[in-house]
Amino acid sequence: MFKIKVATGIATAVVSALPAFAQSNSSTNNGTVHSLTLKECVELALDNNIDIKIQKFNPGLSRFDVSIAYAGYDPVLSGSYDHIFNQGGGGFDAQNRPIPTSRTDANDFSTGLSGKLPTGMTYRFAGDAENRYGVTGLTPFESSTGGASMSLRQPLLRNFLFDTDRLNIAVAKNRLKVSELEFQDQVMTVVYNVENAYYSLIQARENVKVQEKALELAERLFKENRKRVEVGAMAPLDEKQAEADLATRKADLITSQQTFNVQENVLKSLISDNFRGWSPAVIEPAEKLVAVPETFNLMDSWNVGVSQRPDLLQAKLDIERSALQLKYYKNQLLPSLDIRGGYGHTAAGREFNDTIAGVREGNRPNYSYGVVMEIPLSNLAARNRYKAGKLSAEQIKLVFKSREQTVLIEIDNAIKEAQSSYQRVGATRQARLYAEAALDAEGKKLESGKSTSFQVLQLQRDLTSRRSEEIRALADYNKAIARVSYAEGSTLDRKKIKVDVK
Repeated sequence: MFKIKVATGIATAVVSALPAFAQSNSSTNNGTVHSLTLKECVELALDNNIDIKIQKFNPGLSRFDVSIAYAGYDPVLSGSYDHIFNQGGGGFDAQNRPIPTSRTDANDFSTGLSGKLPTGMTYRFAGDAENRYGVTGLTPFESSTGGASMSLRQPLLRNFLFDTDRLNIAVAKNRLKVSELEFQDQVMTVVYNVENAYYSLIQARENVKVQEKALELAERLFKENRKRVEVGAMAPLDEKQAEADLATRKADLITSQQTFNVQENVLKSLISDNFRGWSPAVIEPAEKLVAVPETFNLMDSWNVGVSQRPDLLQAKLDIERSALQLKYYKNQLLPSLDIRGGYGHTAAGREFNDTIAGVREGNRPNYSYGVVMEIPLSNLAARNRYKAGKLSAEQIKLVFKSREQTVLIEIDNAIKEAQSSYQRVGATRQARLYAEAALDAEGKKLESGKSTSFQVLQLQRDLTSRRSEEIRALADYNKAIARVSYAEGSTLDRKKIKVDVK
């Protein structure tokens, strides 16, 4: 079983049994022929595909967003210190009496811890102390005051148990699930694309072989016709027809080789993040195209698709997210009704130690409690946000229904395509066998002088077409099987690939 792990912030991939050449550099791959199975290509893609590597970061980024959303409950510790100096007095009053001078120094200390709880309650614990000292006239003085207090405020209606912070956390968690599904969808898409590219490459390789055989037949016929012309048993026109067909077969072979090169590059781009290093290498598919019969149950496939398709699951999360927002908008329609209260102790003395001791003794307590209520007279913004949220929620539900219907249609079409492709495999095989038999019979007639070179050339072209059609039917059937799994969202299960996002 393959397993992909994604760590928060840093993406890592673990894939079992990677081929040794997966780690080879460009010099190792230079001109090397790599015989790869489909399983090995999938392994390479899981470990090296650039799109997967890019998508791996999103779940980690979304997890950071969840942590950021929780920052609304972070307690805040504060503290301050101030030194204040005042000097006054001096001079004479209206009766010409001297005014004593004064000088005052003060040290103010304060500290606090404030924050918010998930219920919406806000709290603050505070402490303060002030020490004043100085001289009035010739008389020195010193005094100290301080206290400790706490205050609480709890919403009972608006923002009770569901406020902006709780909405942000719920939405962030929802988007985290979406990012995980998007990553799973990306992995599934890459695996599906690798399957298609691998079958297309086999088809291109087999088509090259077909064109090589066609070229061999054309060369043989041309040589035989030339000998017949030389001995006067055939008209020169037949030789020219065979020669023209030979040139056409050469052009077809070149075209098929170019198609193979293009399909090879498609597969290389999927299984490697270093195309420069892989470019000189040659990929030789280690498997052949075969038609393994499959049985399908439309209802079962629909159930799998509805429960596993990542894009459909994302649409369900969109519905959940709209419901969360609507719940918040509905809460904001309520009036604000909060209870609040506070409790503390104060103390005074000559020095700081006296004040601190007095606070500890608690001989001078104070407390307060009350209710705060606010009722917006029109509440226009909240009412219209709620109405808009209801419309948006209904729209998102319809989008999900449309998407679900599209998924069902895609699965139905994929199953029917697979079934018809399998029937085409049998039909094209029979057509190829008939074409081979017809060419063999016509060749014997040509040797006995009962046929013409033109008829043999026509049957050769027919045989080449039938062989290509059979190969195409085999490739289409295997792609159709992969398409059914992709439409169901079961590609990763079928390939035993587990995506583990942590």
